[in-house]
Amino acid sequence: MKISTSFFTILLMGIASMAFSQSNTNKALLFDFGNGKPAKGYTKVSANDAFNYQRGYGFTGVAPIQAVDRGGKDLLRADYCSSEKPFYFSVKLPEGNYDVTLILGDKNDTSLTTVRAESRRLMAENIHTDKGQFQTVQITVHIRDSIIRNASGDSLTKVKLKSRVGVSESDYLHWDNLLTMEFNNKAAKICAVEIRPNTQATTLFLAGNSTVVDQDREPWASWGQMIPRFFQPGLVAVANYAESGETLNSFWGERRLEKILSLMKKGDYLFIEFAHNDQKMKGPGVGAFTSYKDMIRKFIVAARAKGGIPFLVTSMNRRSFDSAGQIKNTLGDYPEAMRQMAAEENLAMIDMHAVSKVLYEAWGPSLSKKAFVHYPANSFPGQTTALSDDTHYNTFGAYELAKCIVQSLKDQNHPLSKMLLLGLPSFNPAKPDLPEQFYWPMSTRVSVSKPDGN
Repeated sequence: MKISTSFFTILLMGIASMAFSQSNTNKALLFDFGNGKPAKGYTKVSANDAFNYQRGYGFTGVAPIQAVDRGGKDLLRADYCSSEKPFYFSVKLPEGNYDVTLILGDKNDTSLTTVRAESRRLMAENIHTDKGQFQTVQITVHIRDSIIRNASGDSLTKVKLKSRVGVSESDYLHWDNLLTMEFNNKAAKICAVEIRPNTQATTLFLAGNSTVVDQDREPWASWGQMIPRFFQPGLVAVANYAESGETLNSFWGERRLEKILSLMKKGDYLFIEFAHNDQKMKGPGVGAFTSYKDMIRKFIVAARAKGGIPFLVTSMNRRSFDSAGQIKNTLGDYPEAMRQMAAEENLAMIDMHAVSKVLYEAWGPSLSKKAFVHYPANSFPGQTTALSDDTHYNTFGAYELAKCIVQSLKDQNHPLSKMLLLGLPSFNPAKPDLPEQFYWPMSTRVSVSKPDGN
């Protein structure tokens, strides 16, 4: 895992490698993994190349890296790096969208690779190669830091990041000034990594709470960190700015929307999904049809002023069944308020409140626990008591919700549906997948602490 570093320490350390970042803003970075001779024009990455800021790239974490050289004339595919555990590779880069091309495989054996970026953001899964076969996989990743800059690149202020017991938001892999990739699965074998800036991709900015955020630790997860896997690389970059415990007001006050707007270009999207925490706010004039709608409208106006396209999402139900096995609405009037806003502002919307009801009821009270963070004691390191959470999803539940988002885009024939991966099968939330059909190789970052919000 990447060593936790405060924002100010990162800033000071980053000065030494500023030339590396700036000189590589507009050109490809080419890395040839393994202990053989590197291909022409590529930087060699050997097993002992640990990340440091002066070098500007390298392996992070504690997994032992093995380098294998099979020999042969194809220098790029003759050797590779691998590990028996999930391993991480980081590159210091300016914030923005990047196309990353990966060459995976082994001349003498099979490989199986799952690729995640930043905080467990799923990019590609279960990439299998037979002996002597290689696959070239492309992903498009959004990276960022917490500094808000003007059009000239001058620093104005920064996002107010949270600190909680045991972890600070500044420790998350998605708020630093690095592109970090996690290589996982039973036999991840990385021959080469190529990184190129992408200034043309449509960016999907996500604004929301713990049901949307890139949850950085197992077993927690959200649909926002699963959805990148379903879009065509090169065309779409998912930029997840959601955070646990957020309301529309706190998201605004912490300058998270301001950060999004500083990066937004014409034609980018702003997905807005809140309610779980907003409904707990109290005070004069606070309510679903008053303050909540007013704040949504502020988000809409701000995005449109930048040429962005607002897109509304109602919040998913909590896992709360009545005696008849039907889901109870625990979100009050807030989903309806979001529906009204979509109609009043003539905006596209995905009604995840309605869809999740169908999904949960299809599983039923018992099986639906397999989609949420329900685990007996000692399922994870340091977990001495059972985990029982009916708001937050595990990786299976988050993946199923992402499928619901994808299917809704297809059902609406929304322009974004044309940017989805070709050949994606249809998904019926009334006939969801079973937990045993889902495979997720665990990341090394684990926490038994519940995310903010409920």
